[in-house]
Amino acid sequence: MDVTVQWIRTSWTKQSRGGEAATRRNAAPVGFVLPSSAVGRDGEPFVHAVRMDERDDFVPQAHQGDSLRGVDVQLREADGRLRVLPRVRPMFGVPPRPRRRPGVRLEPGQWVRWRLNYRFSSAVGLRDWSYWLDTFNIAYGPVGAEVFLGAPTVHVDEQGPVR
Repeated sequence: MDVTVQWIRTSWTKQSRGGEAATRRNAAPVGFVLPSSAVGRDGEPFVHAVRMDERDDFVPQAHQGDSLRGVDVQLREADGRLRVLPRVRPMFGVPPRPRRRPGVRLEPGQWVRWRLNYRFSSAVGLRDWSYWLDTFNIAYGPVGAEVFLGAPTVHVDEQGPVR
């Protein structure tokens, strides 16, 4: 499967909901240049995970690999197209997502940007809420290093109110 996945997770707490910290968080990129090892692969999947956390002042920390295990997205190849659907686990209840899109079907050479946000509370309510924003940039077929810096073929925004 010739798929390139760039999974960007931004995480923060109530401390970054406003002011300068929120400005830095909101300025975080939605796409990054791929490492050189992602370009020129022959039908192999590639995963570029980027994490930006409030604790690190939202400085990107990148990891790469060739396994789709652990990536919260469902990918199925059929009839020359790729079906993409990010997973939303039942424990991720806020914001509610009662009706989700059934997925996106990509043709070779196309890519999707899919954004989802979450709010979590601590198990016993002793700590403040924490937040995640997941951005999945997923390309089907060969790509250049700067593919995710441009406009996607398909954009899905499943961000909801998290207060």
